[in-house]
Amino acid sequence: MTIPMSRRRIKPSERSKAMYYAIREVSVPADELAAAGMDMIRLNIGDPNKWDFETPEYFKAALREAVDNVDNGYGDSQGDIGFRVAIAEREKEKHGADVSPDRVCVTSGVGEAINVVLGTLLDRGDEVLVPGPGYPSYAQYIGYYEGKAVPYRQIEDEAWRPDIDMIRERITEKTKAIVVINPNNPTGAVYPEKSIREIGDIAAEHGIPLISDEIYDLITFGTRFYSASRLPSDVPRIIFNGFSKVNLMPGWRIGYCYYMDSDGVLDDVFEGMMKQMRARICPNVPCQWAAKSSLQGPQDYVRDMNRKLKERADFSYKRLNEIPGISTQRAMGAMYMFPRVELTSWKSDKDFVLDLMREEGVVLVHGSGFCEEYGGGHFRTILLPPVETLERAYDRLESFMRKRRA
Repeated sequence: MTIPMSRRRIKPSERSKAMYYAIREVSVPADELAAAGMDMIRLNIGDPNKWDFETPEYFKAALREAVDNVDNGYGDSQGDIGFRVAIAEREKEKHGADVSPDRVCVTSGVGEAINVVLGTLLDRGDEVLVPGPGYPSYAQYIGYYEGKAVPYRQIEDEAWRPDIDMIRERITEKTKAIVVINPNNPTGAVYPEKSIREIGDIAAEHGIPLISDEIYDLITFGTRFYSASRLPSDVPRIIFNGFSKVNLMPGWRIGYCYYMDSDGVLDDVFEGMMKQMRARICPNVPCQWAAKSSLQGPQDYVRDMNRKLKERADFSYKRLNEIPGISTQRAMGAMYMFPRVELTSWKSDKDFVLDLMREEGVVLVHGSGFCEEYGGGHFRTILLPPVETLERAYDRLESFMRKRRA
């Protein structure tokens, strides 16, 4: 029998079917287990507000005031000029960066910046070097635009520093950009200044932009962060940052990027991005107005956040290394740790994560979801829960590992 056209299932595009965001994909089976009554400890999503971190009250008061004071109509497609000036001033204060507000673009979180910048840069077959392991949105959007994500190794036993020689080796005529995520998601590494300078030299030599994701720039544990904005002016740079992590506003969806290049080599890329920004109309107007206050008011909450995260990072480092079959490097920044697991009882790290979830209710993210080549055999955990919650989760993990190794 022929199925009428009106009853046939419409197929999605191949590019959409290929998208796979491991961090939230594991939430699907976790939700099913929770619905069946299982007690779940969710260590998969880097949302500080789900734990004992709170958006500062003066940010929230500013948002309430913004709704009453702005006209709530459409705004500038590039972002409110007053907000962009405040961003440029804050980058100058933090990192000594000379950023023109005209080269700042406000986005709906860093996720939109990743999407739009890669959509501007890439044609079919183009390549982008990305850290392996690295935040999965980069590889997913590169593939979405029919490009190729080329991972470069972060060296695990050297505090996950980037392999500079591999970056040089993997550049080809098709390479359109080098991505750096510093402090790093998922490893918790903070790159040495020397590494950032060497990557900048490579970008300048080949005339390709360095895309530096710095959303965790102020979240470090006794290690100095070196921003790519400090590199020489001949290095073409597109720098991402936002308000979800340091500013404790993940649900506000406010991010930004800014362009730095002395010779105007990125002018056409910037205009290509702006064409897309105009098509999406504008970022959230009241949230921009309110987020500006977070750049100009007291910053004591950042010190408190880092104090908590360092305590939890120290605990996680000690506790995880006590578990048979688990080993980890120390996290020096961001909100994550990326332990190695001996997969003697599992075919893959994803199988390990799913089995742990089903048996013990602990939700982690499989390392191969951050890079097939250099993330396999690992998992990502978060440093955000209080020590008591982390202890309960890792006790379950230890029980699980001991049973499987018996």
